[in-house]
Formats: sequence, C-alpha cells, structure tokens
Amino acid sequence: MKKMSLRTRVLTGTVAALGAGTFGAMSANASTPAAAPATTVKADTAHRNLQQTTHLTLDAATKAAQASLDAAKKENQRVAVSVVDRNGTTILTLRGDGSGPQAYESAEKKAFTAVSWNAPTSELAKRLDQAPNLKDIPGTLFLAGGAPVQVKGAPVAGIGVAGAPSGDLDEKFAQAGVAALAK
Repeated sequence: MKKMSLRTRVLTGTVAALGAGTFGAMSANASTPAAAPATTVKADTAHRNLQQTTHLTLDAATKAAQASLDAAKKENQRVAVSVVDRNGTTILTLRGDGSGPQAYESAEKKAFTAVSWNAPTSELAKRLDQAPNLKDIPGTLFLAGGAPVQVKGAPVAGIGVAGAPSGDLDEKFAQAGVAALAK
C-alpha cells in the first residue's frame, strides 16, 4: 500500500467529511431529490496552497509556564503566566497563588505581543517613542514581561508573565520558561 503524504490525507479526509455531511443532510430529508455524486478533489502536489507550521505541545507549554512560576516563586513573587501559540491563541494560563487580578489578562497580552513581533516586549516598549500608535493595536501590551519562543529564529509561541513589581522581573521569569524548553 502506498503511503499518502500529510497533504493527501488532509484533503482525502476533507472530501470524505464533506461527502458524509452531504449524505447526512440528504438522508435527513427524504423529500429532497438525490444529490449528484461529489466531484473528486486532487491533492495539490506542488505544495502551493498549504503551509506547515510548528506549534508547542500542551506538555511543552505547561513545562514552560511552570518553569516561569517556579522562577518567580524562588524570588517570592506572585505572578500569572500565559503561553500562546504562533497564532497568538492562548494554550494555557496559570495564575500563581496570590497574583493580582490584572496579572492574568496582562500575561496573555504580553505573550501575544511577544509572539506577534518575535521580540521581547521590553524591546518593543522602546519602539513606542518612534511609533506611539503601536499601543493601539488590539490585544497587545507593550510592557516588559513577554518573550518569544523561537525555532530557527522564527516565532512558534510567546510566554507572558505579569504581576511582579517590575517588568524586568516579569521578563526574567518569562525567559526562564523559554530556557526550560531548551532542556
């Protein structure tokens, strides 16, 4: 049996799902005439329409977040940690014991900002002098405490920490999470 590529399996599964959905819709209403057979979709063998990306697993995100919380706890800081994927979607957020009510949302926004620009948020905050409108982009927070997770220089996730008395500490703890992924 010939092994199918990921693209072929995805497209084959999509066609099967569409066909099953059409069958289910048709069998639910007997008064509707039978549908014409579905046309065959050919796989895009030139890879023009699909792109592969790298994302952290939940286990890796949990490892990074826990490392950030542990680093903060060693310095008696109460923080929240958020890990987002390459698309800025939250994978998980951990609210440490005693962290403030603003920490949860701030951590998510810092993580989103770090992965969006593939840079630590402390560096991005410095850019506000030249481009103050950056702060108006929805979902972003230009305060130190966010760090990108990179693979071969490309962002695959962001870690945000909030709740320590300074952004420098928040970012130090976020970097501890990034470092934990390299182990």
